[in-house]
Amino acid sequence: MQATLPYLSLAIWLPIAFGLFILIFGRDTAPAVTRAVSLLGSVLSFLVTLPLLSLFDGSQASMQFVEKSPWIDSLNINYHLGVDGISFWFVILTALITVIVVIAAWEVIEQRVAQYMASFLILSGLMIGVFCALDGLLFYIFFEATLIPMYIIIGIWGGPNRVYAAFKFFLYTLLGSLLTLVALLYLYFKANQSFDILAWHKLPLSLDAQVVLFFAFFMAFAVKVPMWPVHTWLPDAHVEAPTGGSVVLAAIMLKLGAYGFLRFSLPILPDASHNLAPFIITLSLIAVVYIGVVALVQADMKKLVAYSSIAHMGFVTLGFFMFNELGVEGAIIQMISHGFVSGAMFLCIGVLYDRVHSRQIADYGGVVNTMPKFAAFFLLFAMANCGLPATSGFVGEFMVILGAVEYNFWIGLLAATTLIFGAAYSLWMYKRVVFGAVSNPNVAALKDINGREFLMLAIMAGLVLYFGLFPKPLTDVTHASVVELLKHVAVPKAY
Repeated sequence: MQATLPYLSLAIWLPIAFGLFILIFGRDTAPAVTRAVSLLGSVLSFLVTLPLLSLFDGSQASMQFVEKSPWIDSLNINYHLGVDGISFWFVILTALITVIVVIAAWEVIEQRVAQYMASFLILSGLMIGVFCALDGLLFYIFFEATLIPMYIIIGIWGGPNRVYAAFKFFLYTLLGSLLTLVALLYLYFKANQSFDILAWHKLPLSLDAQVVLFFAFFMAFAVKVPMWPVHTWLPDAHVEAPTGGSVVLAAIMLKLGAYGFLRFSLPILPDASHNLAPFIITLSLIAVVYIGVVALVQADMKKLVAYSSIAHMGFVTLGFFMFNELGVEGAIIQMISHGFVSGAMFLCIGVLYDRVHSRQIADYGGVVNTMPKFAAFFLLFAMANCGLPATSGFVGEFMVILGAVEYNFWIGLLAATTLIFGAAYSLWMYKRVVFGAVSNPNVAALKDINGREFLMLAIMAGLVLYFGLFPKPLTDVTHASVVELLKHVAVPKAY
């Protein structure tokens, strides 16, 4: 579909433009004005994505809202954008999460306000660019550029070990991506000097070449997801990041790697994907089971939710490599739901941290006595995190489990343990933090959420319940593209 307005370009460049404006002029501006301009920029950036909802044709598997113009003519590199049912919802989710993050930081960030807000706005545009790019080099530039704002966010506004966490995050993700650049260059020359990702989908490749390319892409995407055993950067990054950084990291940035599997590994390398599926499924099941157990013993709330994210993303990669509609579609819906649920969990932890300045579970107890409104929101998100029916967390997980049972009963049984472990670590944390008698003076002095905090938690709660009760908007958009992807992956193209 060719849109009358360049909606995708607006979604990418509007937040980046606002971010650069704030970065240049915000230093000498009152923080209140900077916050207002940041909110305006994030809201406008979200509003330009809303027309996509009414204009997107869910019955079509082809790319829509396509924009293509020459960028570097001599190398046949184009500014080429488009979305299909696989990438569509992530554009809107990214823009919405940015609004929430700006609201969350309104009273909390007091130092370098302009730089903080600008980092998130620029990061928002870059992440949307990853989901929209149809040129291989353009994708790589957006994919790598997202590291810079997040590195700055963790390194400047993070906790006591922020420099260590920022370096670890940067080195893991950068080293993984260097092999991907080599793979992109190989495909460029193999396709007669073309970076067109859709042309790469049709490119015949030998099985040996596919396997090598698969592992080259795997190094970048597996680290970003992150898959076991290259997951160790994530708990450190989450614990040290400010609340907004943790929200964006969990809600959007982890999805960049999973999206890479759908856009590159499966359609470009179908034979290698089928051959290596048992390897990926094994790593995914280890993440679901082992990391679920690791989450149970965490004393830090943020670290617990970080390990929970790894387990849930293991569910996502499991769904991709079973090559059935329920598995792939369920995994995409799980990615979107995880954006709401995990982001909301980190917002809740941030609300407590802003008051008590501790993330240790042992420092709380009896919070419901002093913060009943907060406790109600926190309960909803904890239940969604363990896949309670009628919440968005249930829909994707249930579909992936059905897809796993269709693929292999025993794999489905192991995958279903995520519901047990999810309930165990989520509800045990909730019990120790929220229920019981007030355990110390800090909890006794707590005040319930204010209007700003109520607004951001209410938005997330509404989305969790809406898509839990009525997931049809998600499935209607993704279905045609998933069916087309599976048809494509089912046809061998090795020579």
